[in-house]
Amino acid sequence: MTDSLISAKGLAKNYGKKQALKPTNLEIPAGRIVGVIGANGAGKSTLLNCLLGLSNYEGELQVMGMNPLMERAALMEQVCFIADVATLPRWAKVADLLDWVAGLHPKFDQSKAIARIKTTTVKLDSKIKALSKGMIVQVHLAIALAIDARILVLDEPTLGLDIVNRRGFYDAILSDFFDETRTVIITTHQVDEVEPILSHAIFIRDGAVTLDASMEDVAERFLAVDVLDTQKSEAEALKPLYGRSLLGRTTFVFDGVSADTLKTFGEPKRVGLTDLFVALAQ
Repeated sequence: MTDSLISAKGLAKNYGKKQALKPTNLEIPAGRIVGVIGANGAGKSTLLNCLLGLSNYEGELQVMGMNPLMERAALMEQVCFIADVATLPRWAKVADLLDWVAGLHPKFDQSKAIARIKTTTVKLDSKIKALSKGMIVQVHLAIALAIDARILVLDEPTLGLDIVNRRGFYDAILSDFFDETRTVIITTHQVDEVEPILSHAIFIRDGAVTLDASMEDVAERFLAVDVLDTQKSEAEALKPLYGRSLLGRTTFVFDGVSADTLKTFGEPKRVGLTDLFVALAQ
């Protein structure tokens, strides 16, 4: 294994005859914001469950040098997790919840959590059941950012939030958690929203990783160009990954074809992650 914060070799997970995660190799160093992108049922949650020690698996896996299954208690002192479905006790008050976390987690700074909550509309004496989805996410975020962890795992964390709260959520992650020693892992369907903050992208389709690359590599490898119908056969000879025809032009996506070569057809442009995911799914 390497010095990466997360290292996997042949990581796989089966549920009976169904292979939810096919043998996967991953190396994720510190100081990365990683987007794990895939459709529902693609294997994103399975991968996260393995990393968090919530599911057994085949192959080799180390997270911060620890085996997630054998050393989960120690691992979770260094990991924060915000799930897509909040599971806070509905009958509890926010202040009580913070007291409990302080008693359970050795690296939780209760004063820091209280300070963040006071910047929101959430009241410390409010019961969880009285909070909106957005407020509950704010409580989760306050707790997560008050823990001195090295990995923050976010599983569809902003579902149900409006665009203002979603942007505020990610701004808080960048300003109050992320640095060169820490890594953030995000699964989301709102790819366009998180793409500007990502440093690494992992695509999963039908349990298989179809892309594992830094955003710098993505920008260098994949280019798109709009091609006139009169030049379509020439462009197709370069074996594009994907083509979409509209109004007398076809937008082709290429892997590893130089910008100079593509300028024959038009001005090459970078490929957004959403378009790239569609292209690799073909």
